[in-house]
Amino acid sequence: MAIIYDISKLSQEIQDQITSSDKYTKWFSEFPSKLLSISSDAKTVKGEKYGVLTAILYLAPHKLSGQNICSMADVAGCSEPCLNVAGRGAMTSVQMSRIRKTLYMQQHWTSFVTKLYNEIQTFAYYCDARELIPAVRLNGTSDIRWENKIWDYMVYMYHWFGVRWYDYTKIANRIIPDPKIYDLTFSYSGVPQYRRFVDTAKAMGMRLAVVFRYQDKIPKVFEGRDVVDGDDSDLRFLEPSNVVSALYAKGKAVHDTSGFVIGEIA
Repeated sequence: MAIIYDISKLSQEIQDQITSSDKYTKWFSEFPSKLLSISSDAKTVKGEKYGVLTAILYLAPHKLSGQNICSMADVAGCSEPCLNVAGRGAMTSVQMSRIRKTLYMQQHWTSFVTKLYNEIQTFAYYCDARELIPAVRLNGTSDIRWENKIWDYMVYMYHWFGVRWYDYTKIANRIIPDPKIYDLTFSYSGVPQYRRFVDTAKAMGMRLAVVFRYQDKIPKVFEGRDVVDGDDSDLRFLEPSNVVSALYAKGKAVHDTSGFVIGEIA
């Protein structure tokens, strides 16, 4: 089996894991069979009570694929709480899958986007048959300006199939031609060097998603805005634009000290 991706920009450790494993060598000798994950986690499943089904594209975050697809991660201090094993230890199957999908996007764009469109349309038909609203989030673990890549398709799927596009972003200057079609929530960080980007996002009227360390210590007002429960579902586009959507830290993020997670460690 011949590997069909250029893996030379991956860390040497990941390259070695791919080439020394029959399983991963096979994976990287073919295209992924599926790109989207549909209601595959506890957060997006919560949206079903609102009649919404969510499909998410998970790519390899930050620099894990050898190319940075989260341009603000270093400034915002969110690379560690996002993926603590990046570059260290054995890659899990989930992480290898995300790396392959990211290389597929970067190196085989025409095939990638055709497959993405087909999956989204199939998903939209599935939702229509069940009277569900289809929601698509392409930056599950990335921060790509999709409005610069597939905007015409996003418009088409919104108007003809009712697809609700949404994402979180740490890029404060993203200009969306029509926010009804593609809803963005700005991902907050308390890291000092990130402050000017927070101020820009607030000035632009962007909704803020803030990760608090403990659920029972989430304030009612933060950054001068009313705080709403962001863990009720992942459907940020149902919320007003001038609120703080409160999330609470889970797993290793509870112990993060970068400034990304808000609140003192007990």
